[in-house]
Amino acid sequence: MDFEASRTGSQTAGLRDLVEALRDRAYQFVTITPATHRSINARTENVWARGMRDVFGWSRPFTPPVLDPDLFRTAQAAGVLAPLPGHAPEAWRSLVRAATLHDMIFLHSAFPTDAPNAVFFGPDTYRFAAAIALHLRESSQRVTRAIDVGCGAGAGGIIIARACPDAEIILSDINQAALAVARVNALSASVTNARCRFADMFDGIDGAFDLIVANPPYLVDPLARAYRHGGGPLGAGLSIRIVKESLPRLSPGGSLVLYTGSAIVDGEDRFLASIAPLLENTGCTWDYREADPDVFGEEMSLGPYRHADRIAAVVLTVQRQP
Repeated sequence: MDFEASRTGSQTAGLRDLVEALRDRAYQFVTITPATHRSINARTENVWARGMRDVFGWSRPFTPPVLDPDLFRTAQAAGVLAPLPGHAPEAWRSLVRAATLHDMIFLHSAFPTDAPNAVFFGPDTYRFAAAIALHLRESSQRVTRAIDVGCGAGAGGIIIARACPDAEIILSDINQAALAVARVNALSASVTNARCRFADMFDGIDGAFDLIVANPPYLVDPLARAYRHGGGPLGAGLSIRIVKESLPRLSPGGSLVLYTGSAIVDGEDRFLASIAPLLENTGCTWDYREADPDVFGEEMSLGPYRHADRIAAVVLTVQRQP
């Protein structure tokens, strides 16, 4: 991601000003899958941006008249505009995208997300947010301490923080760029009870949690980019590790909500087959469901998935007995 991992207070304030400027202009943009994004941007009429959604949603190059002068100056002051070499004079691109979720605006990486430390926000994020909201509505457990493991842009933890304003919320990630973005997104959502921590899973973070949420990468990425590569032969390595390491961190009555993907091979859910034995005799109840039966279908033509039927988006909810 073209985004400094550690930003000064003035730069953070500049990004918050950008979010507020977009909000004042009733900005709305639903971020879609990379494959769909690429196909939409490939249309002849979409080579250059025609408005702010094209600039901050579609990551299209633009010339200054496309944005109103105040918004252009705000984006420039935030440090998110870069000149576009090899094109017309005064051509620019935004180094960040902005996605909307409910009444919130989340900054994340510009398209395409090729950098190893890219911060991704997309359809999985929307489904993850819905899974958390459903759990909070249905659970009777009071949340006083929660953690979003591998928080990325911070959506999961921020949703919990807004729903549970008296709780302590930790947004953890091994990607410093993600933590920088999550910090800005939390402040822009008026969240004051969340803090960002650099951590590999729970390393250096003590204590138990009433709610653990995670939306880890679950694909096999030849470049091993942190936001995309799940590890293991079919991408489930990190998700399995989250289950293992979360179980001893659940407080009595506490829950894990894990949104991830699973390769289905010859009708068998390989992730489910791996975690079911881990959940036996743990004193926990659990539920498992498919949130979407077919995601990232373009991966089926690649080597790691040549024997797979499909990749399903799944939600695992585990609750420790009170």
